[in-house]
Amino acid sequence: MKAIVVGAGIVGTSCAWFLARDGHEVLLLDPREPGSGTSSGNAGVLSVESCLPLARLSLLRAAPAMLLDPEGPFRLRWRYLPRLLPWLLRYVLAARPARARAVAEALVALIRRADEAHDRVIEECGLGDLVRTTGWLKVARDPNRFERAIAEEREALDRFALPYRILAREELLALEPALTPEVRCALWLTADRHVASPLAYTRGILRAFEARGGRWLPRRATGFRRQGGRIAAVITEEGEMAADLVVLAAGVFSRGLAAGLGLSLPLEAERGYHLMLARNGCALAHPVYGIEEGFLLAPIEGAVRLTTGVELASPEAPPDYRWPRRLVPKAQRLLPGLPGRIEREWLGLRPSLPDGLPVLGRAPRIDNLLLAFGHQHLGLTLGPLTGRIMADLAAGRDPGLDLTPYAADRRFC
Repeated sequence: MKAIVVGAGIVGTSCAWFLARDGHEVLLLDPREPGSGTSSGNAGVLSVESCLPLARLSLLRAAPAMLLDPEGPFRLRWRYLPRLLPWLLRYVLAARPARARAVAEALVALIRRADEAHDRVIEECGLGDLVRTTGWLKVARDPNRFERAIAEEREALDRFALPYRILAREELLALEPALTPEVRCALWLTADRHVASPLAYTRGILRAFEARGGRWLPRRATGFRRQGGRIAAVITEEGEMAADLVVLAAGVFSRGLAAGLGLSLPLEAERGYHLMLARNGCALAHPVYGIEEGFLLAPIEGAVRLTTGVELASPEAPPDYRWPRRLVPKAQRLLPGLPGRIEREWLGLRPSLPDGLPVLGRAPRIDNLLLAFGHQHLGLTLGPLTGRIMADLAAGRDPGLDLTPYAADRRFC
C-alpha cells in the first residue's frame, strides 16, 4: 500500500516509521527538515506521569493572576481574543469536574502505553544513547506553596497509581546539587525518562524510516483531492501525489488542511518559547520545574534549555522574546552555576484542542484518511505510540485501546 504522511514532526515521523516497518511504501511530506519544527523545542521529558488535564478548574482560577504577571507562565495577545473566544469557551466547559475526570482517564490510557512504543523505537532505531531514566523534579522554596501547588497532582498520581517521591532539601540537593540550597522540597516524578536532544531523537527515527525504504520529500501539502468517500491524492505546491492511505499529522497546520475536507476542528496554537543558555560549569542532571518561577530547565544538547509556559496568539504573530529573556535572572537564582548567556532563542506552536486530548483515528466519512494531531504538550511523549496506533489502523489490527475519546467528531468540551 502506498501511504503519504503529511507532517514530519515527532508524530508524523513516528507514523511514517511504523508504517514502513509494516512493509508499506511511505512518503513523508514536510517543507521543513523533519523534526525541526515544534518537536525540536521541548524540554525532552517523556512525561508518562502527566495525568492532569490542561482544562481544569484550578488553572481557570489561577489564570487572571498569571495574566497580570509579566513573568508568569501564561500570556494572551489580546488582539487575538475574538478569534480565540470559541476555543476558550470550549476550554472552560471542558474544565467541568466530571469532564476533566473523563479527560484524565483518556489521557492516562495513552500515557500508560507510551513507554512500550518508545522502547520499540529506542531499540530498533538505535537511540539508547539519547535517553536516560532520570525522572524530573518540581521544586519550591516555600513548603506551604509547594503543598498547595502539588496537592491536585499528587491526588491524581495516587488515583492512577503512578510513582513519585516527595523530597526534603537534603535529599533533593544530594540528587541534584546544581540547585540553589534555597529550595526546600520537591516532587520527583521518578518514572519519566529524558531525551538529551529531541531533534536528534526524531532524526534517528527518520534515518530508520529511510533505511526501510521510506522517503522524505520537502514539499508542502496544500489540500487533498477526494474521489467519493476517499482521498485520491495529496495536492502539493508541485502537483498531485496519489495515495492509498493518508495520515494527517501536521500539528497546528492540520486545522486548515482538515477544513478543506469539511472537518471543522477547534485546533489552536499554544505558543511556547525556549532559550538555550550556555551551560559552562552548571552540571544540571535532571529536568527541573520551578514552582515559584513557572518555567522548566533541562539539560539539552550540551546547554540548559529554559522552556516557558503558554502564549495564546496567532500562529503567524511575530515572537516576543522579551518574555523568556526576563526569566533568565530567575533561572540563575535557581541554578547558581548558570552563566545566563543566551545562545539561541526559539518559538514553537503546540497544537492544542480545548479538552487537551489529541485527535487520533479514522476521519469521519473518509475511508483512507487517518488523523494524528493535537498532542499539545505531549507530542514527544505520545509520538511513537501515535505511530503504532496509525499503523495498527492501517493494517486492520486492534490498536489495543478504545479511540472514541480521541475522535475528530467529539464535542471537545
